[in-house]
Amino acid sequence: MIPQHPLTYETCVARLAADPDVVGLVLKGSHAHDGMATEHSDHDVYVVLADDADTGLAVLDGHRSTELDLVVVPLSEFRRIGGWERYALARARVLLDRLDGEIARIVAAKGRLDADEASRAAAGRLDAYANSLYRSVKNARDGHRLAARLDAADSVGFLLELLFTLDRRPRPYNKYLEWELERFPLPGWDTRELLAAVGRIAATGDVEAQRGLFAQVEAVAREAGHGPTLDAWGEDLRLMRPGPSHQG
Repeated sequence: MIPQHPLTYETCVARLAADPDVVGLVLKGSHAHDGMATEHSDHDVYVVLADDADTGLAVLDGHRSTELDLVVVPLSEFRRIGGWERYALARARVLLDRLDGEIARIVAAKGRLDADEASRAAAGRLDAYANSLYRSVKNARDGHRLAARLDAADSVGFLLELLFTLDRRPRPYNKYLEWELERFPLPGWDTRELLAAVGRIAATGDVEAQRGLFAQVEAVAREAGHGPTLDAWGEDLRLMRPGPSHQG
């Protein structure tokens, strides 16, 4: 199926679904998130081919128009997709599954991190969060206001990575953060309060807001077994915590 003129989303899906070499069609992006699509949103579709397919459909890989964005991959490659793309697939919609549910199982697996993988990743993200927070509050103390705000904004990114990793989920893109948390809250966190805190910190670098949030994060991280990562900061933890002793 090589288009001779711009394809509509509906026409493309219908044609691809009729091709026996296509074993799966997966819609990601705004149209896969209820209420997020706008007049400017295109349809992002993974076209999954059988590994032994001998077809010209690969020419469609990278096809882009105002309405349609296609990624064409063999099944084995689709299984391996990870990294930043993992969240996109975790909330994707399966439009076609010619493998008796296998495409749906692959998509579902993208949304759940392995326990060991999550534990290892969480330790690194906790340390990165603490590092940016420490730099922010220290810079604020020393009068470096811009540096303090930039470090605070950096810390929010690491914090979100950490919190979703602790729940064994990929972090959503910023565009979908509120959408995700409103529908799938993080256990133990009040969604409204968390969003307000990270919004304030990212916008202003408010030191007391950072310290207050860190106190909550520290309790959660220690409960999850990441006390050693925090303890490695030694006396510097005093600068991060709420309270009267903020030397360092």
